[in-house]
Amino acid sequence: MKVAAYQAPLTACADAQVISLIRQQVDRCEALGVEILCCPEALLGGLADYVDPPERAAIDTSVGGLDRLLAPLASGRVTVVVGFTERGGGGYLYNAAAVFSRGEVLGIYRKMHIPDDPLFYEKFYFTPGDLGFRAWQTRYGKIGVLICWDQWYPEGARLTALQGAEILFYPTAIAWHPKEKSEYGTNQHSAWETIQRSHAVANGCYVAVVNRIGLEKPAGGDGLEFWGQSFVAGTSGQILAKASADKEEILLVPVDLGKVEVTRTHWPFFRDRRIDAYGDLTRRLID
Repeated sequence: MKVAAYQAPLTACADAQVISLIRQQVDRCEALGVEILCCPEALLGGLADYVDPPERAAIDTSVGGLDRLLAPLASGRVTVVVGFTERGGGGYLYNAAAVFSRGEVLGIYRKMHIPDDPLFYEKFYFTPGDLGFRAWQTRYGKIGVLICWDQWYPEGARLTALQGAEILFYPTAIAWHPKEKSEYGTNQHSAWETIQRSHAVANGCYVAVVNRIGLEKPAGGDGLEFWGQSFVAGTSGQILAKASADKEEILLVPVDLGKVEVTRTHWPFFRDRRIDAYGDLTRRLID
C-alpha cells in the first residue's frame, strides 16, 4: 500500500478553503494510488495557542459538523487523517484529529499530552484528551493517530500499538525559535526524529510524521520557524523517505504491512514485556 504525508503551511483561509486545498491533495493521491493521506496538526481551525485566542470557529462534532465539513474529501480510495480544533460540550476545546473514509468519520483522537512552551501555550486553550489512545481498522490496515507533543511519550505509542496499530500517524506542528536555532536547532531536530524512529523500533510498526512548514510571526515577536522534514520510518526505525525543510509537498511512501508481523515475531518486544512489573508507570514519581 501507499501512504502520503501532506507537508503544508498553516493557512489563514476559512475552513472551507482549507478543505478545498486538502481535496486537491486527495485527488492527486487518488491518481497516484495512495490509500492513506495524513495532514499536519490543526490544519483545520488553526492552532489556537501561540497567536491569539481562537477566533476561527472550532468544529462542533456533537451535531455532525465534522462529517459535513469533511464531506468534500470523500474518495473511493483515500482515507484521510486531518488535524482540527474541536469544540466539545461545556466550552471545551480539543486539539484533535479525525480519520475520514468514504464520507464517514471512522473516529476522532484528542491530543492527550498538552504542552506549555514559549509561543505554544496550549494549556491555556486546550483540554487534555479524554478518549484515550485509539486504533482504527481501515480498509487497508489498522492505524493509530497521536498528535505532536504525544510523539515524545513512548507510553502513548505502545498503548496504541498494543491495539494492533500497524502504522502510527503523528500530525505535527513543531518549530524552532529563530534566536535559538543556531545553538539548539540541530539537537532539537535530532531528538525529535530519534524518539519517533524509536517508537517504530520498540513497537515493530511504521511511523509517519507530518509536520508544518513556514515562518509564522505573531505580532511583536520573532515567530516560529516550522522545520518540515516530515518522514516515514520503517519497522526497524529506518527512514524510508523524508520531505524538505521548507517546501509544501506530498511525501509518497510505499509500505508493506506484512513486515509488521514479521518484525514483531523476530523482535518479540511485546511478548517479552514484564507486565507484572510495570505498575509504577501509573505513578507520578517513585519514592
